[in-house]
Amino acid sequence: MSARESIIPVFVPHLGCPNDCVFCNQRHISGTLSPSTPSDVSSAIERALALTPPGTRRQLAFYGGSFTAIPDAEQEALLGAAQPYLERGDIASIRLSTRPDAIDGAVLARLKRNGVETVELGAQSMSERVLALSGRGHTAGDVREASKMVKAAGFKLILQMMTGLPGSDDETDVYSARELAALGPDGVRVYPTVIVRDTALCALWRAGKYKEHTVEDAVRVCARIVPVFEGAGIPIIRMGLNPTEDLSGGDAAGGAYHPALGELVRSRILRGEAEALLTGAAPGAEVTLRVNPRLMSQLIGQHGANREYLREKFALRRLRIVPDAAVERVEPG
Repeated sequence: MSARESIIPVFVPHLGCPNDCVFCNQRHISGTLSPSTPSDVSSAIERALALTPPGTRRQLAFYGGSFTAIPDAEQEALLGAAQPYLERGDIASIRLSTRPDAIDGAVLARLKRNGVETVELGAQSMSERVLALSGRGHTAGDVREASKMVKAAGFKLILQMMTGLPGSDDETDVYSARELAALGPDGVRVYPTVIVRDTALCALWRAGKYKEHTVEDAVRVCARIVPVFEGAGIPIIRMGLNPTEDLSGGDAAGGAYHPALGELVRSRILRGEAEALLTGAAPGAEVTLRVNPRLMSQLIGQHGANREYLREKFALRRLRIVPDAAVERVEPG
């Protein structure tokens, strides 16, 4: 987000959700205990106006819950609170999150009429088995149909997916990424599964009925997923849950919760590129890798982990990693 753009978040945890997904407790994830009201919408916008300079492009964002599954009157009330600010140009647009099975022509017409620009769909997986085991209550077909409708109506489409859900594995998650990429979204969010306190998934995990999707698991599979989206020209808006005091303070009981998950994934991808370059290096050799300066820390890895991994894997006597602005990513020295 540039200095001239600003997201104004308004959280509506569980509002409109017809299903209790096994992984979900939006109150712990968002740090918000109760749904927002029209008054809260106005207050959030007023605070943003006071804190951001004139000329900032502000976007109101309804996060959490399934906005379009809320009763019509409540949708109108929340969206209506934003209309004076839209008309004055204080905010430029609205974005919201919802379920794939809560989209139809009437819903999209309402959103368009109220200045919504971006619709985020919680797809989570394109495996019917994973969707069923996770209690999603919708199908992969619903994701495909809703995505087509959103795009055809002229909205920007953002798709959300998760890795490590019950019944999934690396191949299933990569398949889901490919299927979602084929829908041509304007962006994606990738959320490896976090075991959040007070969820059905947490109970399954503690009963030994769900195998934890660790940070290492998430890094491994996301290192395969990132090239799927980036190769299709689809921006990855976020990898991993946004850190909050509640999650860091114990609400994240297990799973792939890490404040710098995206950085770990990109570091793993760069490590793979270095491995390919070092294949065939003679044991005991001294080797130099040149890397673009902006990628230096990613290649070295946290606490030098990548450098040590590469040195040990290829039995090198010495591995030097040097910055070189003439290199696009990483090349042999």
